[in-house]
Amino acid sequence: MAYYSMVLGALLALLVPATLHLIYRRRYYSSYNLPPGSLGVPIIGRTFSLLRAFRSNTDDQWFRDRIRKYGPVSTTSLLGSPTVLLAGPAANRFIFSNDGLILTQTSALRTLVGRSVLTLTGDELKQVRGALQGFLRPDMVRRYVSRMDEEVRRHVELNWVGRDSVTVLPTVRRLTLGIICSIVLGQEAAPVKEGLCADFVYLGKAILSFPLRIPFTRFSKGMNASSKIRKTITNIAHKREESLQEGSDTSDNDFISYMLILRSQGVHSLTLEDIVDNAMSLIVGAHETTAVLITFMIRYLANEQEILDKVTKEQDDIANNKKPEDALTWDDVAKMKYTWKVAMETLRVVPPVFGSFRTTTKDIEYQGYNIPKGWKVFAAQSVTHMDSHLFHEPCKFDPSRFEKSLPPYCYMPFGGGPRMCPGNEFARVETMVAMHYLVRQFRWNMICEQETYKRDPKPTPDLGLPIKLKSRLLPQYII
Repeated sequence: MAYYSMVLGALLALLVPATLHLIYRRRYYSSYNLPPGSLGVPIIGRTFSLLRAFRSNTDDQWFRDRIRKYGPVSTTSLLGSPTVLLAGPAANRFIFSNDGLILTQTSALRTLVGRSVLTLTGDELKQVRGALQGFLRPDMVRRYVSRMDEEVRRHVELNWVGRDSVTVLPTVRRLTLGIICSIVLGQEAAPVKEGLCADFVYLGKAILSFPLRIPFTRFSKGMNASSKIRKTITNIAHKREESLQEGSDTSDNDFISYMLILRSQGVHSLTLEDIVDNAMSLIVGAHETTAVLITFMIRYLANEQEILDKVTKEQDDIANNKKPEDALTWDDVAKMKYTWKVAMETLRVVPPVFGSFRTTTKDIEYQGYNIPKGWKVFAAQSVTHMDSHLFHEPCKFDPSRFEKSLPPYCYMPFGGGPRMCPGNEFARVETMVAMHYLVRQFRWNMICEQETYKRDPKPTPDLGLPIKLKSRLLPQYII
């Protein structure tokens, strides 16, 4: 009897505040012309429904069902926040160009990565974003091409050459982690890229989770991983700071040194801990998205022989005008126009990032509806990417669709407007260098033709995309 009384008391303790909060919320927002829809159960809302859709690869259908029911603007609650869901090119333009909206992230991500470009606001965000744009601007990326080339060659030799099969996603994750770590951390990147790859996976999976540190949950595993990663990068940052103070190293070829030098010049006032948080965020944001892009390019090329032949010819033409031992250059990457169209089509069909959350800094209006201050606004990229009114036969993999200009704000793999992802050029070069060496040296077939994928939260093949591998037998080719 005492047990049932205790359970009843616990339920009442949860339900009474939730009910009172729901009543207060309805009264408070009664003067607003909110979009159609419902906030649902307090805190939970439609979160579990959306997460199930992500993990069953039905997220696009989830959004389209809401559009059919409520229209392109609707109200719901996700991850503990009242949220307005938007759809269409006009919505994309509204989100990426409205000064009343700021980029925001889930509570889990803010806890996992700390004070970074993913979570800062106001002047601090402008400082960090400006520094990131400077570090990743095209003339800086030009300096990184040979380093990417070196990382890719080493990776291919260790993980692809001489193998009958490869599981693509975890293998490519190691490659992209190695590349971004060498750029962010410099010569001391080895402990991170060699020992913490699994921890970055745990951290990435925890981004879309409730921030409750219960043992064995995704969030708990993510926090443990975050602590290990932060400790390792902090040790590197302390050494780099000491070297700069002693004058023994004044290079800005890695992100941590670059940020420390900018701070000494008064460009920003971030602490060393803040710089570490931003280094973590840059690694998290860069390596997983590019790994997904390369993985799905390999998947599509396995079944598109004509497209693969065109990519191969383009890459062979570039290689035939170089000595085998020469690294790729910026000019070489600029010639990979068709290969980049294949990448763009891959990003259209399988966008690594499903959408973006923004937070209103004031009451704003969209299409006659009120969106209260502090609410989240969200748009899913797949809604426009797979719209037959914008893309003819959207389910067909067709890189040639990018041979002509597209309507504005319908294709958003890197965001848009003044809030374009600062790492888009870096991702392009990294992907092109990797694909150059893979398509020139190998041919592959999918081991499981029926393998599906889910969002976890990035697109993740169920089996990691295992492929049978064979060499193209190019005697003149040297890794």
